[in-house]
Amino acid sequence: MKTIAPETETEAGDSDFKPLTAEEAQQWRQRHPNVSIWRIVWFQALVGALVSLVVWLVSGKPHLGVSAAYGAFSVVLPAALFARGMARQQGSAGAAMASLFGWELAKIVLTVAMLAAAPRLLPGLSWLALLVGMVVTMKTYWIALLARPGVRKPV
Repeated sequence: MKTIAPETETEAGDSDFKPLTAEEAQQWRQRHPNVSIWRIVWFQALVGALVSLVVWLVSGKPHLGVSAAYGAFSVVLPAALFARGMARQQGSAGAAMASLFGWELAKIVLTVAMLAAAPRLLPGLSWLALLVGMVVTMKTYWIALLARPGVRKPV
């Protein structure tokens, strides 16, 4: 037999939740502006190009730079597909959630397909350079989010 713990106070009474007024909501929106998903995609593309250039210049081997560029492209192209899909969605919260999962699945499938095709598309493929391009490009997403205006930096 299950026993339910008695409530000493109602949850509503315990909660510190206070709805914002229209003015407070407007101030919050000004302090926390929306980040354009396209800005993040372009930032990733720029970082991917820089990484491939650095890999090429440091190694002196063009095929390593191409491998790093393909790794970055394996992140940027699916991210652009995801951004386009999410930017077009409209409707209810349930539809938005379904769209999010659907486009995320498409992004993963495209990334895996691009990685599977890499050995056939790139002669002299360097998996290490490809992974460097991918990882650095993926991590720029977090940098772009942290660098946006209105984000409080930890002290």
